Amino acid sequence: MFKSHPKGLLAAALANMGERFGFYTMMAILVLFLQAKFGLSGTNAGIIYSIFYFSIYILAFIGGLIADKTRNYKGTILTGIVLMAVGYFLIAIPSPTPTPNKVLFLTLTCIGLFVIAFGNGLFKGNLQALVGQMYDNPEYSKMRDSGFSLFYMFINVGAIFAPLAAIGMRNWWLGKHGFQYNADLPALCHAHLDGTINSGAAESLTKMSTEVSGVPVTDMTAFANDYLNVFTTGFHYAFGVAIIAMAISLTIYLVNKKNFPNPKKVVKAGSPLDKDAIVMDIKEVKQRMLALFAVFGVAIFFWMSFHQNGLTLTFFAKEYTDLSIMKVSIGSFTLKGAEIFQSINPFFVVFLTPLVLALFGWLRRKGNEPSTPKKIAIGMFIAAMGFLIMVIGSYIYNLPLHKAIDPNQGGIPLDESLKVTPFLLIATYFVLTIAELFISPLGISFVSKVAPPQYQGVMQGGWLGATAIGNSLLFVGAVLYDSIPIWMTWTLFVTACTISMLTMILMLKWLEKVAK
Repeated sequence: MFKSHPKGLLAAALANMGERFGFYTMMAILVLFLQAKFGLSGTNAGIIYSIFYFSIYILAFIGGLIADKTRNYKGTILTGIVLMAVGYFLIAIPSPTPTPNKVLFLTLTCIGLFVIAFGNGLFKGNLQALVGQMYDNPEYSKMRDSGFSLFYMFINVGAIFAPLAAIGMRNWWLGKHGFQYNADLPALCHAHLDGTINSGAAESLTKMSTEVSGVPVTDMTAFANDYLNVFTTGFHYAFGVAIIAMAISLTIYLVNKKNFPNPKKVVKAGSPLDKDAIVMDIKEVKQRMLALFAVFGVAIFFWMSFHQNGLTLTFFAKEYTDLSIMKVSIGSFTLKGAEIFQSINPFFVVFLTPLVLALFGWLRRKGNEPSTPKKIAIGMFIAAMGFLIMVIGSYIYNLPLHKAIDPNQGGIPLDESLKVTPFLLIATYFVLTIAELFISPLGISFVSKVAPPQYQGVMQGGWLGATAIGNSLLFVGAVLYDSIPIWMTWTLFVTACTISMLTMILMLKWLEKVAK
């Protein structure tokens, strides 16, 4: 599989697995943690989630500037790994729930999230830049797209296990204290403690408290306090698992650091240079930069849509989906929860990447392989089809407005018999993953090929910066999810991905010319 690729590719991918482990831990549990820990509404948790994911990617632009300026990509990457581990440590420290001072403890949580985001900004784009530099070697240049696809596949191996580890840690901690998992209980407990619960929701709380405790509950206030504290402590320890993943990545990176390339010098045309320097005309630099910024602009709307998997699609899994068959059993231990859906996407990445690579290889041998910009346009169309599945499914099931089932808004949780099959989400994740494989690794490949050598780090940061802007708009999904019919929420993302596809098609000939 790696025969035609540079020696450092696999090592770079394995060094990135810890970052992906932490990323998917956050994607699986962050909004659920914020709601359970602080009693936040979906909209407010979504705003924090959006800002966090915006920060992760926009700070990659800063990380790229630092690495390009110092030409010390390897040292910048190393600092990033260490900072991410520190950030996970800060939010892994258990604190009491309900919190004695919500503002203070929420602020401390946000500081930990910022440290993770800054470390990620130093790490992510610059490691991608190093991988791109491996394919600047003419021996490997034709394999750039497939190389980034392989890189993307292997970094997602860690992502498969992250949600499972998070669920396992939380459910183990619940079991240790005599409780079972119930996704609806934290919101009901907060509503009870805040005095906002209505009679229907109070009946649901009484029934669920007995189910998870195994005995009738006589003091509901004591139960609510105890369940919330145990539930969120399990989440704190789940964040701690990410520290172990970062330590493994750090070890792999240090052992293989010598296999990663050192950046070449870049000089202006007409300047004296040594044999290893790269020359690039200023007009060509400008043309390449314009092409990259055009692709960045289009990518914003894809990421705004795709990263709903950690926000509104997670809400949907928790509140509208029948989770009774979504179990992973390991001996006598059972993993169950909405978070398990976050393992589906990376699993599909690992499973589908060889098939997508085989398709591209077959087309390449026939001389019909699409250009990288065309592949990205195709991916936008596939993403629109993924959200169309959610539109159709949500409309057919005639799902009620979210406020009608949200205890924080006076609603009553949806009865299990009225919830939708999990295969609706599984089918959506399957299609969205195919779209991701046409866009994310190939977008990184396009940037590595087109970016002027002196701006490789900052342009990888630019691609991630476009992702950041898309992530900053994630909260739009949470706002709509709370206020309009569910099927209409998904329609927004169908529209966004379709517009992105059409825009890429209009720019196709120009982008292909620049990328030659």
